Amino acid sequence: MSLKPWREIATPHKDVLEGTFKQAEFAADISQVANGSATDEYQDAEKFFSRTFITEGMRLLLISVAQRLASQGGDPVIQLQTAFGGGKTHTLLAVYHLASRKVGTDKLTGIPPVLDEAGIQGLPPARVAVIDGIKLSPSQPRQYGSVTANTLWGELAWQLLGDAGYEIVADSDADGTSPGKEVLTALIRKAAPCVILVDELVAFIRQLELGKHYKAGTFDSNVSFIQALTEALKAVPNAILLASLPESDLEAGGTMGQRALNSLEKYFARVESVWKPVGTEEAFEIVRRRLFEKPGERAAVEGISRQFSDFYRQHAEKFPVETQSNEYFERLCRSYPIHPEIFDRLYEDWSTLEKFQRTRGVLQYMAIVIHRLWNSDNKDALIMPGSLPLEDGNVRNKSIHYLPQGWEPVIEREVDGTRSAPYDIDGHHTLFGGVQAARRTARAIFLGSAPSTTEQMIRGVQVERILLGTVQPGQTLGVFEDVLKRLRDRLHYLYSDKDRYWLDTKPNLRREMESRKQNINERDELLPLLKTRVTQVFGRNHQLGGVHVFTPSVDVPDDYGSGPRLVVLPTNAAYSRSETNQAFTAAEEILRNRGKQPRQKQNRLIFLAPDYDVVSRLKEQARIFLAWKSIVTDIENGHLNQDLSHLKQAKRNRDGADQSLAQLVRETYKWLIAPTEAFIKGKPTLTWEVVSVSPTAPNLIRAIEEKLREEEWLIDEWSPIHLRNVLKQWYLKEGVDDVSALKVWQDCCHYLYLPRLVNDNVFRTAINQGVESEDYFAFASGKEGDRYLGFTFGRGAVATLDESSLLIDREAALAYRERTQQPLQPAPEPGASGGGAASSGGSGGTTVPDPMPGDTDTSTPAATKKRFYGTISFDPVKAKIDFATIMDEVVQQFIIKPGVSVKISVEIEASSRDAFNESMQRTVKENCNVLRFSSAEFEEES
Repeated sequence: MSLKPWREIATPHKDVLEGTFKQAEFAADISQVANGSATDEYQDAEKFFSRTFITEGMRLLLISVAQRLASQGGDPVIQLQTAFGGGKTHTLLAVYHLASRKVGTDKLTGIPPVLDEAGIQGLPPARVAVIDGIKLSPSQPRQYGSVTANTLWGELAWQLLGDAGYEIVADSDADGTSPGKEVLTALIRKAAPCVILVDELVAFIRQLELGKHYKAGTFDSNVSFIQALTEALKAVPNAILLASLPESDLEAGGTMGQRALNSLEKYFARVESVWKPVGTEEAFEIVRRRLFEKPGERAAVEGISRQFSDFYRQHAEKFPVETQSNEYFERLCRSYPIHPEIFDRLYEDWSTLEKFQRTRGVLQYMAIVIHRLWNSDNKDALIMPGSLPLEDGNVRNKSIHYLPQGWEPVIEREVDGTRSAPYDIDGHHTLFGGVQAARRTARAIFLGSAPSTTEQMIRGVQVERILLGTVQPGQTLGVFEDVLKRLRDRLHYLYSDKDRYWLDTKPNLRREMESRKQNINERDELLPLLKTRVTQVFGRNHQLGGVHVFTPSVDVPDDYGSGPRLVVLPTNAAYSRSETNQAFTAAEEILRNRGKQPRQKQNRLIFLAPDYDVVSRLKEQARIFLAWKSIVTDIENGHLNQDLSHLKQAKRNRDGADQSLAQLVRETYKWLIAPTEAFIKGKPTLTWEVVSVSPTAPNLIRAIEEKLREEEWLIDEWSPIHLRNVLKQWYLKEGVDDVSALKVWQDCCHYLYLPRLVNDNVFRTAINQGVESEDYFAFASGKEGDRYLGFTFGRGAVATLDESSLLIDREAALAYRERTQQPLQPAPEPGASGGGAASSGGSGGTTVPDPMPGDTDTSTPAATKKRFYGTISFDPVKAKIDFATIMDEVVQQFIIKPGVSVKISVEIEASSRDAFNESMQRTVKENCNVLRFSSAEFEEES
């Protein structure tokens, strides 16, 4: 079944359609009806009952009135006391038309069943007196021909019996004293059957100041009249009094109003029957009957209601529990074409506002809404909270009429209208704009939260009710849930707490956050935070020699180290696929230089660069986190005056910003950059190789290491064949048979065109594996002349890296081994020439072979040197730079050799022509103590 718009099924009354209704006409005025000046819908009994829904309370009251007038029982006095706008005046009008009997009861819609229930076949016509406390004045008598009525009892007597009735109370009316019970009983018995309708009685009596006499009598005489009147009515079986009393202090009006209400309630309480006010469900029908001429055919109404009910059941977890019952389906039918959620919000929330009248206020509000929706060709299936056209001036004005100051700019900017944020969201996102998701959601939040106050323990409207007031069958719930998050992040007057949302006239903490965000210092606050957060993602367990985050070139070590170093570039050195690349420029500066000195070990550096397109978002998110963090701190310290709910909200926003920042760090730092050199025309030329690291990898440093191995930018297992190729390409050529093993390793750390090994263990392992066969190269621990010491070729060995270690070309190693393994010549015969001296050639000579590879040299060894001492004096101005150079060029040579222990001592001697002052002595001694100097003393000059 198609979801037809409400306008194709229901038809509003003509005055609603044309907008010709007057708001005052919704306020029934019984005095106008009594004097014949009311509009037809109230003046004409047939029209009145045709538009009147007889509620349960009105039905019981009319039964009592009919029975009383027919002398068949009923209550003599009925008090109508209910909340502002509860329908009491409308009920008085129903009694007026029933009693006055201008037409037969069979022509009054809904009355015949009432009389049947009362057991009355013929209802006698009755006299009706209407006492309206607002129309009467204590100081201005009413003139009726020759009669001047000064008091309430004078007015009552004349309305019931004219001049004859007035004569009964003339004396009392003239001097302003109550006529007494007997006089009133005689008056009412003569006028019976009769109905006395008293409206706004408190409004009249509160004008009588204590101790002051008016033409209408005194405060006490009027209260005495009410007492006598209620007693008199009990004595006349076919007379009845209906009086309306206000329920709230606002309606009572001030101290005198409250005093009058208290006095009247005391006397009415003796004989009254309290009228049952209009229920919310009954209000549905009252409003619908008044606003709609034809609410729609039953089949069509049930069809639409069934689709809504089924939709709510299909998505039960997203909607309130009550929507799952068949009773809610009945509510949808009874309130059609207005969604029950509108009635619930208006009757439960808006009716708490002092100025909002329940039935009358809802009628006035919905009449304006329906008129606007009809003229704007609204296509909604039901008139829902999300349908409210708050962009319309009349609807907006009526909405804020009941609210405190300050709501108009909130609606204009953050709820509805062409300049509002929801309008902008709908306009820029087709997914939202197609169903006006942002505007409908903001309207539903407004209707559900505007009447709330800061004093309430629980504020706002739940997400399930926001969805109930916005989504129609066939639409995607997720769209409205997504737009709700978008509104929460963007609106400045929208608050949220768990699953509740509300609007307020005070800007939320988000605006405070926005203000603070703009004032965050990039150098002192933003960049230190980013450095900390980026550092945190790497951890400590990795193969790299170090991770240097946002580190200046001078502070990135230039050493062989335990592994290559990862240099994380700052946010202003982002990588982009464009030709001009900030990352390459920044990386080259660190690669080529260490501060002002040239960098030697260039092939020990790998770079990680931020993504150019994400950096701005990263900085923005970092600012947001810092802003929320400062807000939480200030609220906790009392520097920002906010309540506990706002503190909770600020903490949630801070934690959410923290998580988003962590995610953005990973999304930003994803470009792994490796420098390399290619020889172009015989000249090495720097090039950059770039790959991305997945931002979703569980462990970033592991992902980086895997990517480095995958791209062969970092080698942790090196085959001997690759080492042989490097030797043949760069070292063992043009007649060169051997090369320093240490030099090859160090060159791999220096030059970008050579492989980048994790550490020297990888290099030694490749040597050890290579010399196990005769396919690659040989190794020697040293060389004297043309003799290799510790020559190893074709068998296992443990290679060492020092200045003596050599790698020997395979062919040269084969030749050397062949040369050094020649067989021994036989010893010469006795008496042969040569005298036993070694001969280089002739037969019969004796040849002393060279040591076999690996043999120990039996000649007298040179003196063994096992210790080194060195001293140097520094220029104190350049000491820091010079000491770093000593560390790299001297100390490092010992550190890289296994089994070598190194001790370094620093001796400082300072002398002054003048004595060192106490401040300097104290400072130096404290610093030396912190730095753990073994001794640090100032001495007197000898």
